[in-house]
Amino acid sequence: MIRARIHITLRPSILDPQGKAVAHAIGTMGVAGVSGVRMGKYIEITFDHTDPASARAATDQICRKLLANPVMEDYRFELENEA
Repeated sequence: MIRARIHITLRPSILDPQGKAVAHAIGTMGVAGVSGVRMGKYIEITFDHTDPASARAATDQICRKLLANPVMEDYRFELENEA
C-alpha cells in the first residue's frame, strides 16, 4: 500500500482571513514573535496498489480536479510505502 500526504495552501497572493484571525488570537495569548499565519488543508489518501508511478499520477489528478482550487491554491504531496 502507498500513502499520499497532501498539503494544500492558499497562493501567496491570496488574502488569508482565517490565518489573520489565528495570528491575532496568538497575539492575545501573549505569544510574541509570530509574524504571520497561513492556513491550509492536510489530506491523506491510502492506495491499495504498490506502484509509485500510478499512485503519483492518481494523486496529482485528485489534487488538480477535486481537492485544490487551481486559481487560489497550490498543492504538494509526498508518497510513502506502508508496511
